[in-house]
Amino acid sequence: MTASRLSVNVNAIAMLRNRRDLPWPSVTGLAAIAMEAGAKGITVHPRPDERHIRKTDVFDLAEMIEERYPNKELCLEGYPSEDFIRLVEEARPDQVLFVPDDPAQTTSDHGWQFDRDLTALKEGIARSRDAAVTVSLFVDPDPLAPARAAALGAERIEIYTGPYGACHDDPDRAEKELDKVVATAEAARAAGLGVNAGHDLTVENIPALLARAPFIREMSIGHGFTADALIHGFAGSVRRFRQAMGEI
Repeated sequence: MTASRLSVNVNAIAMLRNRRDLPWPSVTGLAAIAMEAGAKGITVHPRPDERHIRKTDVFDLAEMIEERYPNKELCLEGYPSEDFIRLVEEARPDQVLFVPDDPAQTTSDHGWQFDRDLTALKEGIARSRDAAVTVSLFVDPDPLAPARAAALGAERIEIYTGPYGACHDDPDRAEKELDKVVATAEAARAAGLGVNAGHDLTVENIPALLARAPFIREMSIGHGFTADALIHGFAGSVRRFRQAMGEI
């Protein structure tokens, strides 16, 4: 069995829990099931309004992974506001993914525009690296983006695969969108960056991506994974996604 590249995003679990003033479904409990089934780690995106992941969840997950799963990883996603950067410094995740989200957005749906004011991003990168946290930047499928990310001090990128995932019923368009993702991944590798991918990845569309970019090191999957897990269970879906990735 090879090492996993699957990082399970548990935002949807927190959203379901928050519908009631009850401790279930448990964010840490289901995260533990995913990791025990072979996921490489857990991704969360704590938003300012805490509509799903709360700051307490971040610390609970960080503590659990440190104590029980020291070979697994925690990734925090967020906009580099002062509050979020402080959370990164306090929780010390293995990786931080900076995304250019407005607080009102329902999900991350575009990468950084590197021709705009990036003051907050530069500070976030510097402070995260000072805290020994690996820095990744969320980028659109654009071969010019990786070099810009590298110039800012990022160590990895995560390619926004939403446009590719949206082509689930249009094979011709999917091929064109896949070309963009692969070109961006190759540009990132040429720039010396680690390559991650995320958004609307499924058991069905992962194999074609990895066939052309097998060097992708991590896939952060939330919505598609959760939808699959409603049918197959958390452990079962970890196995299904890892099979799609050619790992088991």
